[in-house]
Amino acid sequence: MYRMAILAMCTSDASLDIPKCVLMCVVHDLAEAQVGDITPSEGISKEEKRRLESEAMHSFVHDMLHGSEAALKIEALWREYEEQQTKEARFVKDLDRLEMALQAREYEEEHCKYLQDFFDSSLPLLRHDEVREWGEALDRERRGA
Repeated sequence: MYRMAILAMCTSDASLDIPKCVLMCVVHDLAEAQVGDITPSEGISKEEKRRLESEAMHSFVHDMLHGSEAALKIEALWREYEEQQTKEARFVKDLDRLEMALQAREYEEEHCKYLQDFFDSSLPLLRHDEVREWGEALDRERRGA
């Protein structure tokens, strides 16, 4: 989330609400603190994953933070990200995908492993022009081009 927030601040896209994007980067995976990072290989349906994460956010916002104004703002940002209806949410989703590829590249270099699946499941899905350019640059660097 930290690298995503920094990347959000690096964009040249003036049409985005950058402070909102940075905040969304910080809260987008908050539910995973309780439910863990559920991957497709675990066989849990998308619906069940959504339910578990919604329950975790509800607990965080209402039980731990007592539905405070700040908690409700966190929840609204998380829901906006989950619903993917705004350009900011779609941009942050692309940053999440790019960050996964960046992390995979670091693991490849550190552990001498080939993690093509991570690149195949992230880079082709990038929609934001600038983030796609960053992903293409990563791919070129990875291929030694």
